[in-house]
Amino acid sequence: MKRCTMTRRAWLSGMGTAAAGTILRPRAARADSLPTAPVAVTRCASYGSEVTAALAVMFDQLGGLGRLVKGKTVAIKINMVGDPWMQLPGLPPELTHWTNPVVIGATVYHLGRAGARRIRILECGGAPEDPLEQWMELAGWNPADIRNAAGNVEFENTNGTGSADSYSQIVCPAGHIFPGYEVNHSYTDCDVFVSIPKMKEHHWFGATLSMKNCYGMTPLTIYGDAAGVDEPGTEALGTRVGILHNGDRAPSLTAPQEIDPNSPRAGDYRLPRIIADIVSARPVDLAVIDGIQTIAGGEGPWYDNIRPISPGVLLAGLNPVTTDAVTLAVMGFDPSAERGTPPFEGSDSFLTFAQELGLGTRDLSRIEVLGTPVADVEFDVRRAGVAAP
Repeated sequence: MKRCTMTRRAWLSGMGTAAAGTILRPRAARADSLPTAPVAVTRCASYGSEVTAALAVMFDQLGGLGRLVKGKTVAIKINMVGDPWMQLPGLPPELTHWTNPVVIGATVYHLGRAGARRIRILECGGAPEDPLEQWMELAGWNPADIRNAAGNVEFENTNGTGSADSYSQIVCPAGHIFPGYEVNHSYTDCDVFVSIPKMKEHHWFGATLSMKNCYGMTPLTIYGDAAGVDEPGTEALGTRVGILHNGDRAPSLTAPQEIDPNSPRAGDYRLPRIIADIVSARPVDLAVIDGIQTIAGGEGPWYDNIRPISPGVLLAGLNPVTTDAVTLAVMGFDPSAERGTPPFEGSDSFLTFAQELGLGTRDLSRIEVLGTPVADVEFDVRRAGVAAP
């Protein structure tokens, strides 16, 4: 099993290299040389047994999961942003802004059948010492449904060190804001990394898809409002807005510090670059996007004018950039859009920087869509659920 854990001494040595100016800054990659990979798309109307069947077909279309996960440890980052009690009236979070547990469980089932040796379900959920299962139970989930979907399934609350004694550090090959990040060990103690977000818009940054989901890898104890100064904090409170969005203060000093403290102190500049950097440091090997039921107008019910919608679609791919690009097209957006164009009216596009780092292409003409054509499942999230004037 590959490990990416870096010791404090090795990190400081690497920072000396950075200071000497030998770490390369990002350069725009040639569009025709960017990696591409197919994306499987299918209709799926509800969270019944059809989810398992649909994913079986999609994973087969992608070449099967066995070659990716057999005999390996798989880490799965799900999306449970916000507190369990933050809900639209009458709708549980898994029908609006959280990854639905049926999609999680069905993915775990197929990973187990494909021979995964160990599967870890990961998310920042509550106080660092609390089990992730407790966070799920507060929302009315039964974690056993996910645990029993395959053998050797574990849960880890990544707001803390979990089953390890310390956090691990991931290194950005060519960071824009930070040269690396301190994260729970499960993100480095794995062979395969899976991102399973909910398909939805983001109030500030356009969309929450497989890459934006990885922003939630960063523990609140280090990057949140209650983060410690010299060491990680003991509480996971508030949001990451102060440190990551706005740069109002530094993360805990155990973590890598900013490359340029004089860079813009604005989330519309920082976050798209941070998202791409995190994915470059911890690449996504498989993206599964839950677009069966979701919301429009933002990433959570804490915003006004949030509307429940039912696009009835699932997507999966082996490259997060190509998968997110196709998903944006399904949502009615142009994945090549830049700042000032929907859905990136108020922010730079994270896809721009993912391409710059050579992570993949957003050019739909270079991405093979398997299964259902995008035109057959396109669902304009901006128009959906809006009452006619």
